[in-house]
Amino acid sequence: MKRKDFVKSSMIMGAGMGLSPSLAYNSLAEKKLNAIGLGLFSIPKIMEQDLEGTIKKMAAIGIKEFETYGPYSFTHQKTKASWAEVSAFLGFSASGFFGRSAQEFKDLTSQYGISVPAMHTDLYTLEFYMPSLAKAARSIGATYVVLPSIPETERLDIKAYHLMASRFNEIGRIAKEEGIRFAYHNHGYGLIPEDNGMVPLDIIFEETDSDKVFFEMDLFWTVAGKADPIDLLKKHKGRYKMLHIKDMKSITYFKGKGSTSSEWMELFPQLVPAGSGEIPLQEIMDVAYHNGVLHYFVEHDLAPNPYENIQSAFNFLNGLRF
Repeated sequence: MKRKDFVKSSMIMGAGMGLSPSLAYNSLAEKKLNAIGLGLFSIPKIMEQDLEGTIKKMAAIGIKEFETYGPYSFTHQKTKASWAEVSAFLGFSASGFFGRSAQEFKDLTSQYGISVPAMHTDLYTLEFYMPSLAKAARSIGATYVVLPSIPETERLDIKAYHLMASRFNEIGRIAKEEGIRFAYHNHGYGLIPEDNGMVPLDIIFEETDSDKVFFEMDLFWTVAGKADPIDLLKKHKGRYKMLHIKDMKSITYFKGKGSTSSEWMELFPQLVPAGSGEIPLQEIMDVAYHNGVLHYFVEHDLAPNPYENIQSAFNFLNGLRF
């Protein structure tokens, strides 16, 4: 039975019992998200301009968790150099803990009732500077260190994905020894079958250890890459621990394989707050909730109207029942 038919029949049954439609529905779906988080790449400019003021406003909206993004003071120099090249174009330079130490950042977020369960970082810091990364993660109370994307030069062919799976296992092993967890966040690439019929993301799932490598699904990029979020969440139950939640004005796919930043940028105009587009978020969130996802981060890359966009997304997510 389709979800909408299930809801409809439940409401009819409840009416027959003397319950209003809303009470009938809520009696069957009373659980809600314990905490709604925010990926800080949604609000980099206002975090840079007024760190504490922005944190206070996010807390007032109802945000309970943050996910940071790099580079950090200990980030690999190669990544710092790349960031320096793009930061001027983006119109901001702050990242990491926004000029604070890890402990200072934790103290500030904790003051407003916000925890930081995840940190985005980069491949080379994960491979070469894990002790420093893990120390920072422990300082802010983060469980997950997350790779947001594989550098384009590291995913040129199927062979590279087999090698990346092996590298992920090693990163995950060291992270586990440090008392944290490693997760991979999918971008738009790797979701479409290659010429030999193999799907790169399938390789990563199949060739990584389930107790060492976890995943964060970005719903927007998953849909843009012609993959089905519900199928992936069910197929890999328990491995997806986090979601990036954003919506798409109208369902639009990459013209190519989603391999380059230029392809990603082409779809930015399609970004809209969660609940205001065409991605079936209610159905996806229900499946995520029952298949092991623990953290739900609103993300609206470089949100044009930060407070309005995040408030809208929060209201939608806060109204969901499972």
